[in-house]
Amino acid sequence: MDTNYVVSGLNLSESWLTVFDKVTNNTGNELSPLVVTITDFSESLAVKRTLDKHLVKNEHYGIDTVAATIFPDALYHFFKTDRNLLYANYINNLPRLKRADPANRRGTYFERLIAYDEIKRVNQLEIIIGSLLDKNNPRRSKLQAGIFDPLQDHLNDKYQKFPCLQHVTFYKSETGGLILNSFYAIQYLYQKAYGNWLGLINLGKFVANEAGLNFERFNCFIGIEQLEAKITKADAKSLLKDINTASQLQ
Repeated sequence: MDTNYVVSGLNLSESWLTVFDKVTNNTGNELSPLVVTITDFSESLAVKRTLDKHLVKNEHYGIDTVAATIFPDALYHFFKTDRNLLYANYINNLPRLKRADPANRRGTYFERLIAYDEIKRVNQLEIIIGSLLDKNNPRRSKLQAGIFDPLQDHLNDKYQKFPCLQHVTFYKSETGGLILNSFYAIQYLYQKAYGNWLGLINLGKFVANEAGLNFERFNCFIGIEQLEAKITKADAKSLLKDINTASQLQ
């Protein structure tokens, strides 16, 4: 199955579940491209908890852990939504984060957003927030942040886990709300997609809150959405059955 697919009108959990069901119950392991658009940021706990339990059982990162690599929402609220304290604490702890997990050796998504380039330390989020607050600077081309760095990321590794997220852009809608667009070259549906989308939604809420706006919509464009080799179709169908059972018990 190598076909385009658009998901809209569902909450975060339902969106992930719809894509997972589509890939699991059809031939092939990929959708290309996939477009997901979400305005209902609520979560269905039966879906999230069942998937999270399955991930941890199979020695993968949990959903909230994946989400925190894009935006550390718990840390933001720990510092009482003071973004400057958030930035400083995160940067101070980066050496520990990189030592703790080899997957972080070239950085994290949030690091690239607030300290792009190890020498210049460009805080792209602060530029975006400042631009949204500046009524005299309507240039919308400033409302974007790059993740992929060709100097670091064009490697010859057979498998390269970071970065899959390439780019994010923000858009102030005609109704005064904030929209976040994100772009993936490839995304792992089972291990990462739910956590990625949650992290990006939290990122959108953060920027909107700091700019005094309402977070209105999250859009994600994925070149290849892949049911990776870490889960078989049989295991995927078993997971869907567990989610269905948990949903009925709610």
